[in-house]
Amino acid sequence: MITYLKIKSLLRLTILVPLALFWSLGSVYAAGIAWQGWDERHFERAGREQRLILLNLEAVWCHWCHVMEKNTYPDPTVVAVIQAHYIPVKTDQDARPDLGKRYEEYGWPATIVFDASGREIVKLRGYIEPARMAAILSAIAKDPTPATYMDALRDQPTEISSQAALSDEIRDELKQRFYRTHDNVLGGLNQDQKFMDKDSVELALSLARRGDKKADKMARQTLDGALNLIDPVWGGAYQYSTDGDWRHKHFEKIMSVQSDYLRLYALAWRVYGDVRYRAAAHSIQRYVSDFLTSSAGTFYVSQDADVVPGQHSEDFFALSDAERRGIGIPRVDTQIYSRENGRMSDALTHFYAATGDSRYLQQAVRAVKWAMANRALPNGGFRHVAKDAAGPFLDDNLAMARAFLNLYAATAERQWLARAQETARFIDRNFRHRDGGFISAVKRGVLDPRRNVDENIGLARMLNQLAHYSGKASYRDAAEYAMRYLATDEVATYRRTEPGILLAEAELTSEPVHITIVGGKRDAAAKKLYVAALAYAIPYRRIEWWDRKEGKLANADVAYPMLARPAAFICTNRICSSPIYDAAEIATSADRLASN
Repeated sequence: MITYLKIKSLLRLTILVPLALFWSLGSVYAAGIAWQGWDERHFERAGREQRLILLNLEAVWCHWCHVMEKNTYPDPTVVAVIQAHYIPVKTDQDARPDLGKRYEEYGWPATIVFDASGREIVKLRGYIEPARMAAILSAIAKDPTPATYMDALRDQPTEISSQAALSDEIRDELKQRFYRTHDNVLGGLNQDQKFMDKDSVELALSLARRGDKKADKMARQTLDGALNLIDPVWGGAYQYSTDGDWRHKHFEKIMSVQSDYLRLYALAWRVYGDVRYRAAAHSIQRYVSDFLTSSAGTFYVSQDADVVPGQHSEDFFALSDAERRGIGIPRVDTQIYSRENGRMSDALTHFYAATGDSRYLQQAVRAVKWAMANRALPNGGFRHVAKDAAGPFLDDNLAMARAFLNLYAATAERQWLARAQETARFIDRNFRHRDGGFISAVKRGVLDPRRNVDENIGLARMLNQLAHYSGKASYRDAAEYAMRYLATDEVATYRRTEPGILLAEAELTSEPVHITIVGGKRDAAAKKLYVAALAYAIPYRRIEWWDRKEGKLANADVAYPMLARPAAFICTNRICSSPIYDAAEIATSADRLASN
């Protein structure tokens, strides 16, 4: 039986393959490995031919994927073993969010071996040198007994919590983990890789606003540390740094990182007024515009870490703009996915809210409208790409629904709220797991789609806010369905820290800060009030503009008085303010009400 320890020992071996095997390759090796795309029909072939399936799950932007492609898979012994015993499958994890979500804990490249029934025999993380790869694949071919893994499938329990809330014990544990996993010297998580974990920073900012000095220090340390990941020449954020500090950068620039960092730095600038944070946000926006935006205004997926695939690029990224361009520009993955366009559009609306600069809002609207015209399904959902090999995927639809909802908050145009509801209904119809929570993909087969913690966190938070904006209990019910999965003990404690679950629960058990501008949308005074409301620095909020000419708001839960001039009203925890006529008073009044 291949145990976890046996796999670890195999990884340390350097195997001398018999010369007979080496010389038997001949023309077979000359042809190399005939990689196939992911197709569940491969499992039928594996059964017929008594083969195993080798999945090489890579990322277009990944340095070590390039090294593996260059060094490991052309090796004669590796080729011989694969030719003899395996169906080789290679897939870009960005192109297949269902597989990407399933194996994201294994990093890229991830190497997974299946038998014909779809059982996972072995899951391997990162770069594997040729001799070790040959040894592992040979051993599995001889004994394809599934390895055992610690904590396997703890995030996929069948017994789901009956409550959409954490137990007191688990909540306290997650709070302790939130503080305990922070690096109190350098910021970021207390681990080898340094990056800005979006949920950790957002929770720290939320607690800091309520007077938590420790959380305030955590937020500032991480925000300041992550400034080292901003490219000083082209802008944009590198993915992470290694060696336990912020100096050893990995230079790939991924759209999910750009959108997360843009949103966080826009929020941090509003909270702290630190001009460095606004500069970082602008640097990211500029980079995305210059390198990851198509002529149609849509957003690409990523830019490679390497100028020459497989060769480290520290020296390249130390150069000036002209020097870099003289050598060449790292490859950009120009696929256009709904997910990336929804995420960046959402982040741009936050940057618009922070700055009032309409250029950022225009960028967001342009990308979203393109997705509506080119990626929309007829029933409210969205495809990943023009012609999906699988899907639809939850990630795409969640990203688009969130973009629609925040466009409604940013513009007060009711079309965006309607679109958010259409996509939310599509999600609820198609992605519910029978036991609780939501799955990553609609399509079922040999590998049934699984629930993903991060997707369910995002979904619980988005659906809850949508319930407040729309006044419809169905979205609240769906949010609680996601939260019941997250509140399950095995799920909540599966990873080292889960600040996102704490955020989701806090929002589901409280009212958002509700700011409504009452006045005509062409009235300059009303516009000024609305701009000030958008700039209010708290993510969990409900911002609306009621122009009586447009009829009632979707959720007319507050009766506002008839006034002679535009005014703002702030409501939270069943308390509403008196009318506010001065835009400068909105933030202080909202803080005062929220604290009460």
